[in-house]
Amino acid sequence: MSTNPSDPLAPLRQQIDQLDRSIVELLNARARIVVEVGKIKHQSGTAVYAPDREKIVLERIREANKSVGGPLPNACLEAIYRELMSGSFALEKPLRIAYLGPQGSFSHLASVKKFGSSVEHVSVVSIASVFDEVSRGHADLGLVPIENSTVGGIVESMDAFLNHPTVTIVAEVLIAIHSHLLAICAPEDIKTIYSKSEALDQCRQWLNATFRDAQRVPVASSSKAAELATKEPGAAAIGSSLAAEVYGLKTLFANIEDNPNNVTRFFVIGRQPARRTGDDKTSIIFTTAHKSGALVDVLDVFRRFGINLTNIDTRPSQKRNFEYYFFTDLVGHAEDQNVQQALEEVKAHCLQLALLGSFPRATETL
Repeated sequence: MSTNPSDPLAPLRQQIDQLDRSIVELLNARARIVVEVGKIKHQSGTAVYAPDREKIVLERIREANKSVGGPLPNACLEAIYRELMSGSFALEKPLRIAYLGPQGSFSHLASVKKFGSSVEHVSVVSIASVFDEVSRGHADLGLVPIENSTVGGIVESMDAFLNHPTVTIVAEVLIAIHSHLLAICAPEDIKTIYSKSEALDQCRQWLNATFRDAQRVPVASSSKAAELATKEPGAAAIGSSLAAEVYGLKTLFANIEDNPNNVTRFFVIGRQPARRTGDDKTSIIFTTAHKSGALVDVLDVFRRFGINLTNIDTRPSQKRNFEYYFFTDLVGHAEDQNVQQALEEVKAHCLQLALLGSFPRATETL
């Protein structure tokens, strides 16, 4: 291709075109190796999704970016590689990821951010249904919210673990929850704003300052709100960026949440445990023996073994009055020697103890 000497951008664009071709050639060379990896996994019965390998790949990408001096930010490269890995899953074996629907929900958004657009994202009607689909083998993996930085633990997910002992946690995902005002009409024409009650509450200050006179109507989901905003004159919805895309709405105002640091932690659940990476967390559930100081005894065991507990939530056992399950996250993998020894000793102070899964620690918010 000849360059136009009068256009100073022409030679730079020619370099970009050449680099793009080289990048495509390298990506396809990588994909051919992925196909061979898929064949070996299929023969050995190994799971297609390997969270330990995912963590290693992304860490190496960040290290490589640092060594070459950028200028692309790590977040940009990580997004590219997550989509690249999504395409790799499709080459090895099309993955089905179950999530709490409907389409456009924050769980849907989290599933797309984590696994990319080349897998099959399957909407189900409840968190329990996500567990059901995974335990029955109808979905390869599931994505469920477990904790929000504003409202705390998600009780439906905690309860579902009690009823699905064959399901294990294989990864965690941190998703920044940004709410947007979506509509097809102009801002001055908005008369009604729909969303989940939690979303309306989390945007209360902004709504009071900007749309004080608009009626606020809670509905079952932000996706349902988006659907109503497409059909009803003068209606708007508070929802995700994905909801705007799915339902063809305009984002009139972005990031309207009162707390800009609102983050939801999701668990990826599957049927095969995740391998150790050296930077892991483990989730357990236990009930203590009926004696004074039993919980203190459990916590003291972890202290003596130098194990940091990052989260403790309680739920009624639903079997006996005033008996509680403790959902606990700790730093380390179940295969780590100190974690193994601590869990073995902790059992002496518990009526029940179950390992929910060990998984790579999430270090980035998507």
